[in-house]
Amino acid sequence: MQANLQQRKNSRKLKLGRLGEDLAVKHIEAAGWKVVERNWRHPLGELDIIALDGRTAVAIEVKTRSSEDYGTPLEAITQEKLQRLRKLVLEWNHRTKPNVLAIRVDAIAVLVRPGTNPVIDHLKALS
Repeated sequence: MQANLQQRKNSRKLKLGRLGEDLAVKHIEAAGWKVVERNWRHPLGELDIIALDGRTAVAIEVKTRSSEDYGTPLEAITQEKLQRLRKLVLEWNHRTKPNVLAIRVDAIAVLVRPGTNPVIDHLKALS
């Protein structure tokens, strides 16, 4: 019984995360960016979205929440996580050799509350 409850909770989290990533992709495509990768995996971790903003490659970390009961989505990005994202985007750049002039890391927070439109907050050039 407890395992079944945990499976349902994990399934909801995965669906919420996928919804957030889909909304983030729509957001950046509406801004004229080109998505080149989704869920790029490496032994160090995963990059949710890699997009081109002109000649800049942008690794985008997407954080989705259904409430702010435990903090905002962006508060979930720690300095350790940011360092890992930087290493990952450099590794992606090394492996794929895109024709870009710059690389940066952005974050997109998606807040999906029941009965309301999703709220998207795009923070560029995390530091």
